[in-house]
Amino acid sequence: MTVDLLRGGDIARHVDALARLRIRVFREFPYLYDGSAEYEAHYLQTYVDSPHSLIVLVRDGAEAVGASTSLPLAEAHQEMREPFLAAGLPLERYHYFGESLLLRPYRGRGLGVRFFEEREAHARHLGQSWTTFCAVERPPDHPMRPADYVPNDVFWGRRGYVREPGLECRMSWLDLGDNAPSNKTLGFWQRRLDPA
Repeated sequence: MTVDLLRGGDIARHVDALARLRIRVFREFPYLYDGSAEYEAHYLQTYVDSPHSLIVLVRDGAEAVGASTSLPLAEAHQEMREPFLAAGLPLERYHYFGESLLLRPYRGRGLGVRFFEEREAHARHLGQSWTTFCAVERPPDHPMRPADYVPNDVFWGRRGYVREPGLECRMSWLDLGDNAPSNKTLGFWQRRLDPA
């Protein structure tokens, strides 16, 4: 396996592989995302356009098997910025973690920790003192929740992240098996970074 750190325009040639990976991993609970290559290309263009973005890409041979994204919150999609603006929080302090994606056979090998370490180091390099990300919140009795599902809350807590009450955003996407997109609530987790 190889781990590459991609920034800004370097991401462009990997957009198709990243889109396929996002669609594949996000089909799983709790996202249940029935995505399209067109939407993914639009979403990922934000990372291509940002000179301050970082994507940690994991490949097994030529295949992309994992990826993690980040960029300054001020350069993230409007849905991510709005809760911070509404709360009067200065965007320039925050570095936004987009997603951490790993195909199932590659989980449990320390790559999730590596994703956080690389993105936190990048945030420090940019002089940002807080990191944040959001995660979809599904009810415990959701009919598509697998019996063996374990949320990432404990892992995030061990990394020093705390769910911030009152900070949430709404996003809409098509769930697997549905005929129309529906609104979801995503809660924000954050951590104040220790100085480098």
